[in-house]
Amino acid sequence: MDEVPGSVGTSASFSLRLGQTIFSSASLLFMSLGVEFYSYTAFCYLVTIMGLVIPWSFTLALVDGYSVLVKCPLRQHGILLIIVLGDWVLSILTLAAASSTVGVVDVLLKSDTSYYPMKFCSRYQISAAMAFLSWFLSFGSFLFNLWLLPTL
Repeated sequence: MDEVPGSVGTSASFSLRLGQTIFSSASLLFMSLGVEFYSYTAFCYLVTIMGLVIPWSFTLALVDGYSVLVKCPLRQHGILLIIVLGDWVLSILTLAAASSTVGVVDVLLKSDTSYYPMKFCSRYQISAAMAFLSWFLSFGSFLFNLWLLPTL
C-alpha cells in the first residue's frame, strides 16, 4: 500500500492538523476580542464552529504525532471513515461560518452609519481570514484521507 502524503499518521497530516488548530484558535481569539460579537448570528456561528474545530484538530494532531513517533500509521477502515466524515462536515461548516462572517462584515463596512468602530471590523475581517485558512487546511486533510480510504 502506498503512503499518501497528508493522510492520517504522516508528518504532513500532523502539519495540516497543527495549522488547523493554530488558525482556528486565532480566528476564535480575534472574534472574541470584540466584545459585541454576540449581537450578530454569523459571528456567534463562527465562534461555535471554531469551538468544535479546535478540539477535533488538536486531538487528531496528537494522534498524528504519536503515529509519527512510533512509526505506525493508523490504517483501520472504520477509524479512517470517521475521520473523513468528521473532516468533511467540519470543513463545510467552517466554510459556511467564514463566508457568513465575511458577508456581515462587508455589510457593516458599507453601511452609511457605522455601528462599529473600524478596529472591531478589522478584527472581524482577520478572524474571517483565519477561518478561511483553517477551512483550506481542513479541506486538504479531508481530500488526502478520502484518497486513502478506498485502498484499505
